[in-house]
Amino acid sequence: MAIARRFLPSMSLLRAFEAAARHQSITAAAEELNLTQGAVSRQIRALEELLGSDLFLRERQTIRLTLAGDTYAREIREALRRIYSATLAFRANPMGGTLNLAILPTFGTRWLAPRLPGFLRDNPGITVNLTTRLAPFDFSLEQADAAIHFGSPDWPGAELAFLMSETVVPACNRSLLEQYRFEKPSDLLRAPLLHLVSRPDAWERWFMLHGALAEPLHGMLFDQFAMAAQAAISGLGLALLPEFLIQDELARGDLVRALDLPMQSTEQYYLVWPANRSAYPPLVAFRQWIVQETQGNKASVGSPVEQLP
Repeated sequence: MAIARRFLPSMSLLRAFEAAARHQSITAAAEELNLTQGAVSRQIRALEELLGSDLFLRERQTIRLTLAGDTYAREIREALRRIYSATLAFRANPMGGTLNLAILPTFGTRWLAPRLPGFLRDNPGITVNLTTRLAPFDFSLEQADAAIHFGSPDWPGAELAFLMSETVVPACNRSLLEQYRFEKPSDLLRAPLLHLVSRPDAWERWFMLHGALAEPLHGMLFDQFAMAAQAAISGLGLALLPEFLIQDELARGDLVRALDLPMQSTEQYYLVWPANRSAYPPLVAFRQWIVQETQGNKASVGSPVEQLP
């Protein structure tokens, strides 16, 4: 898409405006940019003339963003950040491509990180940058080429590839198991239950699945599986945890199954990406790799993986 030059202010004008907007001060912006106050003022005036409207309200020796100026400042700040990130990524890997991937924290540390060296070994020209996200976001506003998503196959403006399903089990430490001596599902109601903010009804669904009528349940709340797992290891209560993410803890005996009564989660794991990045070579390579990885591990995580077209 061709962009008219009159809608592309120079970088010097944008940097002066962003600094002044962030500091709400011409003086502080000038100090940051190593310019004179007069130079910064002239650059902002030049930008306002190009835009055809004031960006600041000027009151004696102070400046304050107009409503439109505040919106413009936030958008310009994000644009500058993206230019900075793209430049940094290019300098880090000028011979290949960079994949910016948003991951779920526990999935990233427990499942993806141990396998990622294999992908990088087979794709030496690709650099992978990881950031953690707990909820879907707008790809047009976030600096990400793709994301790992757990939930329903519904992410507006994105394409998805199914990765795996998930089985959760009620887990605790051995001392709690010996203390309560669980024999049937309703016995678990006597122990403290640990809840995930992202899955507030998980315990209710587990009790209903296994024939135990549960009243509204209470207990400690956690925003990440890793924290809930550590709380269960420490004896704070019972947690419903994805079995494939706690295999090491179960093998070591740090966690045990309170009852051998698993539940298949209604949500599933997906790789999602914006449609305009579908053919981006680093993403294509990663997409093919992660689908093969999840398919190769389907025995431990759930249903088979759908093949990409």
